[in-house]
Amino acid sequence: MTLKDQHTSRLVIIPTYNEKENIEAIITAVISLDMPIDILIVDDNSPDGTAEIVQKLQKKYPKCLHLEIRQEKNGLGSAYIHGFKWALERDYEYILEMDADFSHDPKDLPRLINACEKDGADLSIGSRYVKGISVVNWDIKRILLSYFASKYVRFITRIPIHDTTAGFVCYNRKVLETIHLDKIKFVGYAFQIEMKFKAWKHGFDFKEVSVIFTDRVRGESKMSGAIIKEAIFGVIQLRFRGLPKKTT
Repeated sequence: MTLKDQHTSRLVIIPTYNEKENIEAIITAVISLDMPIDILIVDDNSPDGTAEIVQKLQKKYPKCLHLEIRQEKNGLGSAYIHGFKWALERDYEYILEMDADFSHDPKDLPRLINACEKDGADLSIGSRYVKGISVVNWDIKRILLSYFASKYVRFITRIPIHDTTAGFVCYNRKVLETIHLDKIKFVGYAFQIEMKFKAWKHGFDFKEVSVIFTDRVRGESKMSGAIIKEAIFGVIQLRFRGLPKKTT
């Protein structure tokens, strides 16, 4: 039995839309890690053939590579919700989020998992800002926008997390079982904020793991003005809607 065929309780979810230039490389990079991790690709019916590339790779990695194809492009948040529900229907204990474009380094996956498996965190966050600013290939305007957006979120919500919009996260399954996934409202950056906010409000322990974020080299960014607007106004809704803190 090879390492990639071993049973594992770990799953990384990678949402895709038009990622044919990155998808084979990112899958290979994850499967090549010393720590066995299953992969779930949630593809929003990419017209560029991303899903077809994954299907071919499934023949090579039938035990650890999984694919869910959605018929429409409904946003990052709903793709992750789809993946979370898929994972919870199976016996995965640690469920991770990661981008397909190598902005998140696959080599950091074991560090996020160990923060939960070994250090006991309920969720771990690959943070760009826990040790200053760790971003490569962004222009200064984008760095400042992202950095001060996280500062803004902390100020409005009081959540004690440096990188609130981070999309590189490991969840213990009990966090996802506790958060009402069907009641998650947002789909873009605000989705990432909402998930962390609700986990914090429910009293779960978190750990930020310092990572270096590298902007994509291949393919096109999915960032839009609507996503930024959602994040700005969404956090105000979170602050005033809130939910009771978990009591013991």
